[in-house]
Amino acid sequence: MSTLSVHIQQILDQVTDFADQAHGNQKRKYTPERYIVHPVRVMKMLMEYTHEVSVLSAALLHDVLEDTPVKGEEIEIFVSGLMLKTEVRKTMMLVEELTDVYIKSDYAHLNRRQRKELELSRIIKTSPDAQTIKYADIIDNCTEIVKYDRGFASRFVPECREILRHATTGDRRLYDRALEALNVEMGKVKQLA
Repeated sequence: MSTLSVHIQQILDQVTDFADQAHGNQKRKYTPERYIVHPVRVMKMLMEYTHEVSVLSAALLHDVLEDTPVKGEEIEIFVSGLMLKTEVRKTMMLVEELTDVYIKSDYAHLNRRQRKELELSRIIKTSPDAQTIKYADIIDNCTEIVKYDRGFASRFVPECREILRHATTGDRRLYDRALEALNVEMGKVKQLA
């Protein structure tokens, strides 16, 4: 895919800075890296398939509502200064679609399996663009989890495979890439089991 326009790159740089500030001092679970490295990797992976500013911005912001105190209104105000109204609406829709609803803190009475089943039923109803972002998120998370936490990976990778079994409306090329990545990562988990 061709390179991004200067205008879109400037928007993405500002969204990256906003997301980085929103995540604050949060680090990746298994490495000392700032959290922002994950959304940036997801966004860069998506750039191989699209240059749509709403999709790329949502990739950068996909964990902000779930993992930080920042509210949707704050994100919307920020991106409203950068994008057209239609792009703002789409970015916000995607961020909301990508935000886990059935989280432990809000659904402590449910076990992980029950929460993941509810989350799956929600994810399969999301837009094709949200599912495309989810594919890139799965690839990045699975690779890191298998590398650093094989025990958890034996649970996490099958959960991701279940998502891919049902969430099939996103970009087919990235879907196939995610499926292949899961197969490779599951093979690594099984080798050490």
